[in-house]
Amino acid sequence: MSEPNPYKAGDSGGYEWGPGQQGPGTPPAYGYPQTPPPYQPTLPAGVPLQPQYAPPAAPMGMGGAPLLSLGDISVVGDQIITPAGAMPLKGAVWNAMDMSRTEEKLPTVAIVLAVIFFLFCLLGLLFLLMKEKQTTGFIQITVTSNGRHHQTMIPATGPDTFHWVMGQVNYARSLSV
Repeated sequence: MSEPNPYKAGDSGGYEWGPGQQGPGTPPAYGYPQTPPPYQPTLPAGVPLQPQYAPPAAPMGMGGAPLLSLGDISVVGDQIITPAGAMPLKGAVWNAMDMSRTEEKLPTVAIVLAVIFFLFCLLGLLFLLMKEKQTTGFIQITVTSNGRHHQTMIPATGPDTFHWVMGQVNYARSLSV
């Protein structure tokens, strides 16, 4: 940067070293793209994926708010929107499978307290009545429409999660008629 800027237009007698100054309203110079490049998802090895199908716009009067959302499945207007693309809502078949389990176990605190209080008085055995319930697993939801199929998994956070999901699936079934 020891020479004057050879690309500067005219000789105004002002700034002459380095890149030219930018006036107000002009976009930034090099290093800043004018528009961001379109997002291209890639696999872990950097291999680009095939372009995904964009979901078609909702019909007039249907609005853009989802009527129902289960995992990555959304019902908007008269279509089911999934990551693989849109499917028609009319005639869709919905299924749900409970793959969760609820275990009941004795916490360690109850065992320790039962041993300590058993030595002092016989009421320590009442601590063995303490139980702890833990639900693990998923609820699988599948939807099939127009020859296409999609499934999603919803984590079970409690024993009542399956009942909530079945209520949502029954609502989706009533919309599909």
